Amino acid sequence: MLVFRQLFDPTSSTYTYLLGCSVSGEAVLIDPVFEQVRRDAALIGELGLKLLWTLDTHVHADHVTGAWLLKKMLGAGIALSAHSGAEGADRLLADGDHIAFGKRSLEVRATPGHTSGCVTYVLDDEQMAFTGDCVLIRGSGRTDFQQGDARALYRSVRARIFTLPDSCLLYPAHDYRGLTVTSVAEEKKFNPRLGGEIGEGDYVGHMQHLALPHPKKIDEAVPANLRCGRFSEGGPGNEAGALADPAWAPLRFTFGGIWEIEPNWLEENLGQVHVLDVREPSEFTGPLGHIRGATLIPLGELAARAKDLAKDKPVVAVCRAGSRSAHATAILHKAGFADVANLPGGMLRWRAEGRAVEGGAV
Repeated sequence: MLVFRQLFDPTSSTYTYLLGCSVSGEAVLIDPVFEQVRRDAALIGELGLKLLWTLDTHVHADHVTGAWLLKKMLGAGIALSAHSGAEGADRLLADGDHIAFGKRSLEVRATPGHTSGCVTYVLDDEQMAFTGDCVLIRGSGRTDFQQGDARALYRSVRARIFTLPDSCLLYPAHDYRGLTVTSVAEEKKFNPRLGGEIGEGDYVGHMQHLALPHPKKIDEAVPANLRCGRFSEGGPGNEAGALADPAWAPLRFTFGGIWEIEPNWLEENLGQVHVLDVREPSEFTGPLGHIRGATLIPLGELAARAKDLAKDKPVVAVCRAGSRSAHATAILHKAGFADVANLPGGMLRWRAEGRAVEGGAV
């Protein structure tokens, strides 16, 4: 069975795709985004997968790839087209290559035109293809910079993508309207640039008159992506800063975007943090009891009363089972608290593990 997740970066409108083999647990990640690496790594961990490869469809101009960071964090190899011009990859891909992950694999199809190093990744059963900026949903990638060639792109689409089965689902690297997936049949029929009876000359004429502004991050993104996402020393958003976890405690980041703390560390370090209990007063004094020294502010009052909390120490939020306290961490971040974590499992887990409480049932 295929494990499949489509992820989104709202800043660059980039889709990242996680594909895994449920039998072996091996996985690949297509077009990771630098700023979303922590999110992606959390999801991979929560799904119990081992990331073998990051695969970029091309050298992007609108965001920096997360390939280098994921190699540092998870040991994943970096792969992209041999025609990309990038340095630092573990594998340079040629047309017809296959990338295996467990019992599944992707075929590499060269689809130049947006850039000279663009590739499309086709799943082994030809039911899914990841087209990068070659075919977009009812559109195509631009061809006016970075070795762009409208004629090459038209031929790539017609010969390498539209020859896939009509039922094949196409997943682009970007969509700016919130559309998520299309199919070969749809694009052959409805794509206003490439479908129907549109000829190569029609497409070239269309692309020559788009007059689009250059991507805002091109001067930062392209040089970094030619190093597979590794910034220059001291460069903006450098990998050391992006990889740095909060220093005040050993925390775990979840796919839901929450930092979590383990109960054993909290119990041993109660004096170093503020424990914030966001249950109702009757729960605070009820059978589960509460953690020694905890401050009670019910979740419904937290937004208005957050200013009452001191910021001299990190804050650990706790509730009955960990749900309300997870919400509390978001409220605290919005209120300007930088060092915040959730206690997963809440007081139910705390009591089940035999940890000390004040009050509560004996």
